[in-house]
Amino acid sequence: MFARILTSTCALALSAGAATAEYSLTILHTNDFHDRFEPISKYDSGCSAEDNDAGECFGGVARMVTAVTEARARSNNVILVDGGDQFQGTLFYTYYKGAMTAEFMNQLGYDAMTVGNHEFDDGPEVLRGLIDAVDFPVLMSNADISGEELLSGAIEKSTIIERGGERIGLIGLTPQNTNELASPGPNVIFTAPAEAVQAEVDRLEAEGVNKIIVLSHSGYNVDIAIAQATTGVDVIVGGHSHTLLGDFEDAAGPYPTMVGDTAIVQARSYGKYLGELNVTFDDDGVITEASGAPVTIDGTVAEDAAAKDRVAELAIPLEEIRNRVVAETADVLTGDRAICRVMECSMGNLIADAMLDRVADQGIVIALQNSGGIRADIDAGEVTMGEVLTVLPFQNTLSTFQISGATLMEALENSASQIEDGSGRFLQVAGMTLTVDLSMDPGSRISDVMVGGAPIDPAATYGVVSNNFVRNGGDGFAMFTDAANAYDFGPDLADVVAEYMAAEGAYAPYTDGRITMK
Repeated sequence: MFARILTSTCALALSAGAATAEYSLTILHTNDFHDRFEPISKYDSGCSAEDNDAGECFGGVARMVTAVTEARARSNNVILVDGGDQFQGTLFYTYYKGAMTAEFMNQLGYDAMTVGNHEFDDGPEVLRGLIDAVDFPVLMSNADISGEELLSGAIEKSTIIERGGERIGLIGLTPQNTNELASPGPNVIFTAPAEAVQAEVDRLEAEGVNKIIVLSHSGYNVDIAIAQATTGVDVIVGGHSHTLLGDFEDAAGPYPTMVGDTAIVQARSYGKYLGELNVTFDDDGVITEASGAPVTIDGTVAEDAAAKDRVAELAIPLEEIRNRVVAETADVLTGDRAICRVMECSMGNLIADAMLDRVADQGIVIALQNSGGIRADIDAGEVTMGEVLTVLPFQNTLSTFQISGATLMEALENSASQIEDGSGRFLQVAGMTLTVDLSMDPGSRISDVMVGGAPIDPAATYGVVSNNFVRNGGDGFAMFTDAANAYDFGPDLADVVAEYMAAEGAYAPYTDGRITMK
């Protein structure tokens, strides 16, 4: 509601002034592609060739090539930028790392991208490989990389490009808590976003640049806060929160969302949409008009034949793995981030149950799975290993450890602390029940915790299974890093889930009230 009020108010303000000279620019943008090079289903997982031919699939880089080509033809001055998280999400990343990403981003002709947290999933080395392979600048303003030999001098805080005789400043942003979300290593120090942006705006303005775009992999709510806290920012192209804006039933706000004179846009994720923002600037670089919409990349968008053939060629080494049928599900398994990051979900229950089942004979009584590690639904019917790996792409291993009830309570409060922001730290659980009260302040939202049917004892010791990312402090779970008897080298989580489903026959997805939301 806050963003909608700002939009209606600022739309009037934009129409009030008359420009002495006008410059129009189309900003094409993507974010959170997550290696969805092939078409996907409405559940964000794999889509069969038959369904694709029937026009029932979305996205895929071959359709994106067509969509970008057609959008460029609609405007004289066009840029194409990305809001981060090109990496991670399918076997294409597992096999090719950043090489395939670089190939297609170069083909699409991007002008710049910002670093997303998942660009750090395999450390600075894989990110450096992407930087060396692409034909455009990779940006990140809010990090000190001077101590990281692989990145120092390779990433710019901002850059200036020219289009239609005008200079445009581009600034990059990465989540401030990337050290909790990925593996940047100890030598990359992340800083507050608004201060970093303002410093670059001031520097660009001193060079005579008055049209400034921030590529922000920070999330919709953070982008609104940045717009409020800074001056001189004309457009924020967002990412990270997978937010859809515009005239859609499930949109989080208008496209663009105006905060003062700043236009905020985002185009959800997985290549389902291509953002297309048309802005007009006056001679002082102030936006006088901003309009547009995310273009839906559905079956009506033709696939570029050459790109489709190239993806098929690159997919050959992956076919045997992902086409192997490993299980069957009687109904849709819900792994949608919009659900699993705010409440109990059927995919979360499956994963937590599978984890607990695997190690229950080791004295483990609780399973915890961060919802940020759950990346897609699985539709009813046969389940392939490729689908399981799309849900669980991070190659996480099972970790077992022991903690006190008090530490478990601290972890559960961390889990519930950022639900409003759609944080992936929200835990799916097994072996316990709890209540989350969102009317309470973060840090005091958890109550009625029962473990094995008994109230939690803060002084007792509990055996826990999670994944190695969470156990080693990811998603803010620093309280687990010094846990007793920790073992982080169990089987791959995707294999554990596949084997659990196979043993169940036709798996029946369910929720049972283990997490009560108030």
